[in-house]
Amino acid sequence: MLRPFHGVRYAVDDVAAVTSPPYDLISPGDAQALLDVHPNNVVRLILPGAGHYADAHVLLEDWLASGVLVTDPEPALYVYEQSGVGVFQRGLIGAVGVDSDSVLPHENVMPGPVADRLALMRSTGANLEPIFLLYAGGGPASTLVDEVATGREPVLDLHGRDGVRHRLWAVTGAAEIAAAAADLAGRQALIADGHHRYATYQALREERGVPGPWDSGLALLVDSTAYPPDLKAIHRVIPGLPLEEAAARAKGAWQVQEFTSLEDALAGLASARGPAFVLAGEGNAHLLTDPDRMQVEHAMQGERSARWRSLGTSILNEFLLPKVWGIEDDEQTVLIVHHDAQAAVRLARAHSGTAVLLNPLKADEVFAVAANGERVPRKSTSFAPKPATGLILRTFAAG
Repeated sequence: MLRPFHGVRYAVDDVAAVTSPPYDLISPGDAQALLDVHPNNVVRLILPGAGHYADAHVLLEDWLASGVLVTDPEPALYVYEQSGVGVFQRGLIGAVGVDSDSVLPHENVMPGPVADRLALMRSTGANLEPIFLLYAGGGPASTLVDEVATGREPVLDLHGRDGVRHRLWAVTGAAEIAAAAADLAGRQALIADGHHRYATYQALREERGVPGPWDSGLALLVDSTAYPPDLKAIHRVIPGLPLEEAAARAKGAWQVQEFTSLEDALAGLASARGPAFVLAGEGNAHLLTDPDRMQVEHAMQGERSARWRSLGTSILNEFLLPKVWGIEDDEQTVLIVHHDAQAAVRLARAHSGTAVLLNPLKADEVFAVAANGERVPRKSTSFAPKPATGLILRTFAAG
């Protein structure tokens, strides 16, 4: 499942200053702030701007030639640890095989982000940030991760601007790599983060059509039995849909309760049984609960499992958005805000619209849906902690 590779790493004095969050969590303002911290920040590679993919290729080659980036001489698997307040996770970074039954997607993707990442990967000839995979371990690979992290000196040790300590170790021993590979060979892993990047791995492999380094993609693999993930909500914002109109139109299908306090509405959301949402923006918040069962059943797609049909994001995408509000869920009509309900409300107010605040899905629900061969709607899950971008890269030229 996971193969060693020649890691490409920054050789600057302050590596923390050149790292970033994953590309899809960076706003234009965030990108500029990262560049203000350091001119070699990895955001220059992962977000070169639409149509400027060739610039990222030139920049990557320049940084490799000038020594800003250096390729490790030996192929390795890399043990990666994140630690901080409420955060502790360890895993293995390596090259995961593409188009294998061992990797389980659980979320649908949109063509726009896949096309964007494919153009960047095609131009740079590199995997610039890892996808995030979870598996049920407990074997030699998981043991190796903990033994290395507790008994060896890291090749990288830094405190990120996110308040998290990041440490990295290179495992180059042939026997250790072989033992880890044998343990992982028969296992399956769930994509926790990086569905669009994994779809890009697949698209590039199909495009090339011959064996090569594009048969694998950069990935962090975490044993979820040892390090259970934190699953967070992804909220929606609908520009141009006034809050009072959204709430009024929902009353024909939902129980709608009004709150003067957003915090009280969110508390009601957290304690709700069954599907529920909070609508917020300019004015009082509204809690939606207990949808009309007949209307929901009529809206749901027929060839879906009962578990899939019960998911909050499924009901959002199949019923609330299209049937109640007449809205198609696409990248232009529906905006995405990760985790932060207050940020979603601010964005809704800025766009004279409505924020739809969700409860996070449960990890066991996601695993069960994926194991059944189904996929949840786009942007249904946000697993944390996500790996930092810029700690290690993988180029096709390095192998």
